[in-house]
Amino acid sequence: MNSQMPARPRTRSQALQQRAERFFPGGVNSPVRAFGAVGGAPPFIERALGAWLTDADGNRYVDYFGSWGPMILGHAFPPVVEAIQRAACNSASFGASTAVEADLAERVVACYPAIEKLRFVSSGTEATMSAIRLARAATGRKIIVKFEGCYHGHSDGLLVKAGSGVATFGIPGSAGVPEEIAQLTLALPFNDLASVEAAFAAHPGTIAAVILEPVVGNAGCIPPAADYLAGLRALTQRDGALLIADEVMTGFRVALGGALELYGVDADLVTLGKIVGGGLPVGVFGGQRRFMDLLAPLGPVYQAGTLSGNPLAMAAGIATISYLQEHAAEVYPQLEANAKAVAEGVAAEASRVGISLTLNRVGSMWTWFFTPGPVTDYAQAAQSDTAAFGRFHRAMLEQGIWLPPSQFEAAFLSTAHGEAEVAATIAAAREAFKGLE
Repeated sequence: MNSQMPARPRTRSQALQQRAERFFPGGVNSPVRAFGAVGGAPPFIERALGAWLTDADGNRYVDYFGSWGPMILGHAFPPVVEAIQRAACNSASFGASTAVEADLAERVVACYPAIEKLRFVSSGTEATMSAIRLARAATGRKIIVKFEGCYHGHSDGLLVKAGSGVATFGIPGSAGVPEEIAQLTLALPFNDLASVEAAFAAHPGTIAAVILEPVVGNAGCIPPAADYLAGLRALTQRDGALLIADEVMTGFRVALGGALELYGVDADLVTLGKIVGGGLPVGVFGGQRRFMDLLAPLGPVYQAGTLSGNPLAMAAGIATISYLQEHAAEVYPQLEANAKAVAEGVAAEASRVGISLTLNRVGSMWTWFFTPGPVTDYAQAAQSDTAAFGRFHRAMLEQGIWLPPSQFEAAFLSTAHGEAEVAATIAAAREAFKGLE
């Protein structure tokens, strides 16, 4: 293990971090990159290929966060790289319509029957923010129900009891969010259908939408309980509220048609991101035609984006989604098998030395919670020993395994991860756990 991935000084990464701190708050452009939750100095990445990252000092790491989810086919996947290069030859941006926008939309709609029409944006935050605006316009209502630990981007109304970096840094919401806006969001425990019923009873005819990650990924991986999603669908239909499935993380990840396909449920609106852009900045919100046609220029709901449908992003998305469509019969079983092997293999190493771990996994996303378990909602996830996770993260990094730098983020693997990477990861965990006994 060490002969393949020797621990080397990170002097160049440290120098780059010090330089970055002169320009960026905390030296980063997204908070969790700072490694504040796990300790140690974050390496600066220089390049990546397949399942491997290489930092500025030449250290190599097996990558289990995959740019936080998009890299389902691995880094620098040749068809994606070639598609971006071809598109770039025609210009990086036009600010006008191109045929490739509908080319990618056609592929998305083919995978998601719940989406009849859609609109491209440049981030998941934009997608969820726009879906909420649309739901309020469609229903004439103001209140939104979300779930504790679910992260839907950093727009004001969705930062109430959010997961992801908000959970990582222990922020109760965010400074700068007016109380008047926060009061329009009801944050309920995930996997608790009774609490949703109570919310509808307490706010009759005023809830515009229920938004959720069908599989929570931003409080760590938390799957839905049996019949939970179907129950939410029934409650929203009964009350006239919309159900918004935020599949920014799970879309094309847990199945070709995401969590809606995996669990056999429907939604009024769907948001996508990450994989749909092949690693480039893309978000999607879409759903039934009668809702989407409320958007300008057809209707009164205004939403716009100068770089929406960017041709480079569309090209990367087409290359990625078309590959997944054509090879779904091989891709998803492979992801399932390798994710199961590495996730259960590491958990077994913890059990062997008496360390309490709870493993939650759905397809190729999972979390090792440092708690005896079970973990079915954010409150239980928050009981995890985050200090132990931090020590584990640092030990794994020193052995060339890069995990998401937070107990409250899901891990991912790609089709580029194979038996060698799985074996190396389990061996690294065996050594790491020795230091945690």
